[in-house]
Amino acid sequence: MAEPIPLAKPLLGEAEEQAVLDVLRSGQLSLGPRVPAFEEAFAAAVEAEHASAVSSGTAGLQLALRAVGVTDGDEVVTSPLSFVASANVCVMERAKPVFADIDPVTLTLDPDAAAAAVTDRTTAIMPIHIFGYPTAMIELEALGLPIVEDACEALGARYADGSLVGGRGHPAVFGFYANKQMTTGEGGMVTTADPSVKARIDSERNQGRAPDMDWLDHDRLGFNFRLSDIACAIGLAQLSRLDEMNAGRTRVSELYYEGLAGVEGLSLPCSDQGSERRGWFVFVVQLPDGVDRDTTIRSLSERGIQSKPYLPAIHLMAYYREQFGHREGEFPVCEKVAAQSVALPFFAEMTTGQVERVCAALREILGQT
Repeated sequence: MAEPIPLAKPLLGEAEEQAVLDVLRSGQLSLGPRVPAFEEAFAAAVEAEHASAVSSGTAGLQLALRAVGVTDGDEVVTSPLSFVASANVCVMERAKPVFADIDPVTLTLDPDAAAAAVTDRTTAIMPIHIFGYPTAMIELEALGLPIVEDACEALGARYADGSLVGGRGHPAVFGFYANKQMTTGEGGMVTTADPSVKARIDSERNQGRAPDMDWLDHDRLGFNFRLSDIACAIGLAQLSRLDEMNAGRTRVSELYYEGLAGVEGLSLPCSDQGSERRGWFVFVVQLPDGVDRDTTIRSLSERGIQSKPYLPAIHLMAYYREQFGHREGEFPVCEKVAAQSVALPFFAEMTTGQVERVCAALREILGQT
């Protein structure tokens, strides 16, 4: 059998190795100079005023919700098509995630559905830039509510006005897990235009300690959501070649579009619309009606090709059914997309031959060789 093709693969090399060694040899592994250096470089990269490094995208979302005032009994309007963390952080802050259906083309939060979900208890809107595609922010901003952007999958994406995701001013949260556009192993970043939001996040990520306070002095409740200097050093090395890595992902996406063109009933990721640009995170297809997804995934695995259901509908997960009474049929667009979606292997260094092999296998499985 040919060498297996993984679902994702980070691009790491000598620069990252040297960056880690430098930190190890410095003896300052946390709360050191790489943290502000990474924050400043990242803010510049997405054209944001401020950035705060945190231990994960999930931590960033929770801190950002707190910063915009979400608290006990509030409601946060968001998408049911997302990694479960976006809903979980609402619950962790004792708020209720109120789902609204998605746009069938972009798969992002439908602005009209979001507007219909707003009540007098709604404190914030959390759009998900799903699979790297930017949500219709202008329409959501017109609702006049605080916004926290889940941009964990959208580094390098651009809004409808052409500006970079993360630089619009709202708290926007990025994730650096190993399958993302860039990685620090684990980690995240929150960008904002508001210095008071940054100050609050910087304090709460560090057990509630202000910058001018002693090590054991804290003036608010906080968490240990810090990002280490080791991770930030890797982030700086990754950030220096982000354009190169994103270009590699765009190249792979183009090969997929070419290799899967004309497959009857197979839906490919939507093309960029107007000035909007996707920040390529994953290549997710929706299988033709009537095709069994689990069988397709097993068949790909038998051919040495890793794939994964991407993503389940959050409201149909056991916890959200039991705690909030969700049932099938509430969000039909999301449910159809979630039931038919498969993530194919996708990473910056994926070769033409590997993409061709995946496309040929999928065509064969679907009976469209």
